[in-house]
This record gives sequence, C-alpha cells and structure tokens, in this order.
Amino acid sequence: MRDVRIQKVLAEQGVCSRRAAEQLIREGRVKLNGRPVSVGDKMDTAKDLLSVDGQKIYVPRKQEKYYYMMHKPRGYITTTNDERGRKTVMDLLGDDVKARVYPVGRLDKDSEGLLLLTNDGEFANLLTHPSHGVSKLYRVTVRPHATEDQIIALTDGVVLDDGSKTLPAVIRIVTDEPERTVMEMTIREGKNRQIRRMCEAVGLDVIRLRRSALGAVKLGMLQPGQYRELTKQELVALRTAAVRGKTTATIAKNTERNAARRKPAADHGPRAPKGAVAAKKKYAGRSR
Repeated sequence: MRDVRIQKVLAEQGVCSRRAAEQLIREGRVKLNGRPVSVGDKMDTAKDLLSVDGQKIYVPRKQEKYYYMMHKPRGYITTTNDERGRKTVMDLLGDDVKARVYPVGRLDKDSEGLLLLTNDGEFANLLTHPSHGVSKLYRVTVRPHATEDQIIALTDGVVLDDGSKTLPAVIRIVTDEPERTVMEMTIREGKNRQIRRMCEAVGLDVIRLRRSALGAVKLGMLQPGQYRELTKQELVALRTAAVRGKTTATIAKNTERNAARRKPAADHGPRAPKGAVAAKKKYAGRSR
C-alpha cells in the first residue's frame, strides 16, 4: 500500500499507539530505508524498509484483521511490553491468537474487566478518539459511603487534578451501605484513570473498579484471564456507535462555529430610524 503515514503503520503492526509512534519519530528512533523520518512522513509498505531502534518492522502486504475481547484481571499492565518486567495482558494470550494484536485503550493495573485487543489500527483509533464518545460502563466500589451531594457532583461532571472538567456521567446505585457504596457509572470519555480521579475529586476512594461494557459489547460470563473473538454483530455495533459519536461531535462543533460567526457586533446605541440620516444631510445642506 502506497502513501501510508508511518505512525499509522507502526500502530497497525502493534509496535505502539499512534501517539507513542509520533514520539519515537521525534526522538529519531524511526528510520525509513536507513534515514530518520519526521512526523507525517509516508511510506510504501510494499517497497520501503521501516525500522525502530535498528529493528526491522515487518509489514505484510495483506493483513487479516483480528478482534478480541478479554476479561483483564487485576495485577496486569495494559501494554504490549513492560520495561520493568511486570505482567502484561499479552501474557494471557495463547497460541490460538494468530496475529500480533495490541490493547485498545487502557485499564490500569488495579482495575479489571472488559478490554479489547486488535491488529486493526483504524478500528482502534475509531474507538479511542476522544470526540467519538463510545459509552463505557463501570462497576465501582468506593469508600466511605457516597453522599447525595457527591453523587450529584459526579453526575454533573467534576474538575480533575489537572484542571480539566469531565463530561456528565450516568450513575446508578447498586448497593448503599454505611461504610461503602457500589455504583454503576457510564462515561463517554477516556481520560487516564478517569473514574478513580473523578471519585478522588469528591473525596471518595475507589477500592474496586471493573469495566462491564463498551458500547453494546458486554463482559457477560467471561472469566478473569479469558478472552474470545468479537462477533460480527458486536463489531458492527461498536463501529456504529463510534461513527454516530463522531457525527454528533462534528455537528456540534460546526453549530458552535456558525453561532460564533452570527454573533452580533458590539452595541453602539440605538439605531437611527430609516431615512433619518438622509434627512439630516438634506437639511444640513440647506443651512449652508
């Protein structure tokens, strides 16, 4: 395939995410036919030779796409490799996975639940793009007991430790006890450790966090450490949700832009009646 952005190729081959690929390129660690590249450079995957840190990146001419869902257990890192030697979700994959896949999005080490893996870079980017807003359902256990004010604050959106404000969340209380609260939270963003940071912002400590669903795809009876291929229906549902979110975000952005353009000019006082300016000039001429 000709004229493909190099960061996209690296992401599709499971080397790293597109953002991480851009950083590798900036650091001069990516070369095309022996020469350093710049962010945005393109390549011919059928002819060019791509390498990272001197290691050749094999790009098959026609790559079959694979899509898996996993029940990530606690204690595993969501990455393809870890420099510190910690357990990663890739350690859970068996020989039945025929392609080099990589995680879509992330779940931190102490979190568990639904995680997607694929070798389809476009699919991964479609689901993880911030503006596409695919819903994510989490079962969250917090301490101490969550008050009504704290629930309302989480529902309305809270300011995180970096100054950014989250979008509104949908919350359903599952269990409400004197020392803890179990709730289901649905969000449409993917900020780093977002659920934990949201709860910390209102004074709650997350003691257990599990992602139960991503769009229409549910974790179901899949046990920790197990995985399976996504069905065609699940793939269609995920793509549809992401495309719908992308369309909605585009319409909202264009509406806001058009509204800004139509904003009236600054008020300079009441406008003179029609014809008053012409009459004033007429009488001014007679008085000379």
